[in-house]
Amino acid sequence: MLLFCVQATIVFSQGNVTKNDLVQFSGIITDTDSNQVVPYVSIKNKSTGISYAANYQGYFSFVAKPGDVMLFTAIGFYEKELAIPTTVTDNKFTAMVQMKPEVVYLKAVRIYPWATVEEFNKEFLAMQVADDNLALAQKNLSKQSIQNMVLTLPRNSSEISNSNYRYNFDRMMNVNMRQTNPLLNPFAWGRLMQQIMNGDKSRSEN
Repeated sequence: MLLFCVQATIVFSQGNVTKNDLVQFSGIITDTDSNQVVPYVSIKNKSTGISYAANYQGYFSFVAKPGDVMLFTAIGFYEKELAIPTTVTDNKFTAMVQMKPEVVYLKAVRIYPWATVEEFNKEFLAMQVADDNLALAQKNLSKQSIQNMVLTLPRNSSEISNSNYRYNFDRMMNVNMRQTNPLLNPFAWGRLMQQIMNGDKSRSEN
């Protein structure tokens, strides 16, 4: 009787063991050639149709079910499919996804700028050869060139800062100075009357 109870307890306990319906699927996506991370990879769950995306470090993490098939796609890489094992018993599953670069080989193209030797000779003789470095430097440092740059180039930050500094300094130094009105100055009126009297004397003497 005791043996029967123990066996029944074991069977009942095994019947309560359930597999996880959802797992946290995480991983990092790298390049198969250089082992460098592949950023911003699109990940589509083909079982549910939901799409996800890895970050700039190639890391991703989302919830899925055991047995779901994931499709990894990125520009310049071949597509990669990965299925979550159905035997996962833990509530999380981590994978290292490696994507192979897609290399496209283009056919070689030879460029012929001139169809014949005569056309090449004609274009070569008509070509205008640029000045050497010394001539270019003399032209750029000439008086006319500098004057044109002074008239056309805007002031830089240093010139504007110096101008504002001088303006603020002058305003600070002259803040207590007030210009007087000469019409209200009695000494100015006295000098004016003296000049008038001297002018009359000079005319009378003549």
